[in-house]
Amino acid sequence: MPTVAVRNLEGKEVSQLDLASAIFESDIKLHCVRQAVNRQLARRRLGTASTRNRALVTGSNAKPWAQKGTGRARAGTRKSPIWRGGGTVFGPSPREYGGQINRKVLRSALLSCLSAYARDQEIIVLDTIDFDKPRTRQVADLVRALDLEGKRVLFVTDETNFNLALSARNVPGIDVINCANLNTYDLTTHDALIATSAAIKRIEETYA
Repeated sequence: MPTVAVRNLEGKEVSQLDLASAIFESDIKLHCVRQAVNRQLARRRLGTASTRNRALVTGSNAKPWAQKGTGRARAGTRKSPIWRGGGTVFGPSPREYGGQINRKVLRSALLSCLSAYARDQEIIVLDTIDFDKPRTRQVADLVRALDLEGKRVLFVTDETNFNLALSARNVPGIDVINCANLNTYDLTTHDALIATSAAIKRIEETYA
């Protein structure tokens, strides 16, 4: 069972916390991480490109002229794709990208990322993150106290922390997320993870 130090906002150790082995010592499955990240990036696409096929083009369904006797080519409708103003053949239509992935694969990908952070000792646990008001310097000082300057850092809280989010939004490379919205892509795009004790407990309860 891995153990991490619990620190305060000054970066000083105040206690120890045991991490659940089932969450933070699981097998690291890179193929699951790859599938989860690719799906998340694909689902960002809007998929709103749309064209009108012959069923959607406005026009009469009447036959333009008789089938025989006119000397002209046979025609059944003015909405034919080969006519000017007709429908588009095989054009794009609104759709969702990314497809579906088994929930077990998504869970395995998330646990793989958390286990990698624990293995590399890149998880820092804080007893609490209590800011009286939004102030960028508070986050900058905290990152400096934890010796994480120059790294991409992801803050994970057990509930929405507006003061922390507003304080961190102007610091490059710093992001804040509620543990309920924890996802594989955010975990793979940061170098270190800073979580509150309550957030770690909630993660363990969710994925145990």
